[in-house]
Amino acid sequence: MNMNKTKLPNAPGADGDDAQPAGSGVRGRPKDLEKRAAILAAATELFTARGLNGVSMETVARAAQVSKITVYSHFRSKDELFRETVFAKCRQHWPEALFDVGKATPLETRLRRIATGFHDLVFGSEVLDMYRLMAAQASGPSRFGRLFWQSGPELTMSRFAAVLEAAHKAGELEVPDPVRAATHFFILLKGDFHIKCLVGAAQAPSRAMRQRHAEDVIALFLKAYAPTKPGQARSG
Repeated sequence: MNMNKTKLPNAPGADGDDAQPAGSGVRGRPKDLEKRAAILAAATELFTARGLNGVSMETVARAAQVSKITVYSHFRSKDELFRETVFAKCRQHWPEALFDVGKATPLETRLRRIATGFHDLVFGSEVLDMYRLMAAQASGPSRFGRLFWQSGPELTMSRFAAVLEAAHKAGELEVPDPVRAATHFFILLKGDFHIKCLVGAAQAPSRAMRQRHAEDVIALFLKAYAPTKPGQARSG
């Protein structure tokens, strides 16, 4: 993900240090933001390269050049650390203001900004690598995939659904099922580009191609969920 490259030490085996050591007593100390950033940068690169089971907290500590106890002072467990790397990556592309239902930003402008952030995220090389790794490691539902889904896509769709619900209440759209509509929006944005990139059938589309596709999706989405006029029956 968009962070400085960190030299990855050899992985020592993975899951033996998933929870905070008993008696470490460090959660209440003031946190060093630079060390936290270094831990997240190292963890992001390690998780992208090796997945959840291939990374230990000790490995992260060595890559970040901090002590293991420092890692635990910021993150109680490996699961928490992984969730934060995913959430931080999403937050990088979607500022909180985009999902603030109290903002007066025009809906179409907000949709365009959300679409741009989404495309920048899912077509980034690190995120594509993460998708490929999860697919390669999973023979069925996995903890790795579940944590990724909950911390990234599910959270994003929930927040976007709240935006659509507010638009419904304001009469800007007619969205009886905001969660379903949010799913429609993001699936349409992926189009066929995303699967082509994942399987190596094509390179990531250019920014200009993504922008044209996003404009088509937004126009289709706004038409599909346009408020019903008096005396007009909603199709479907």
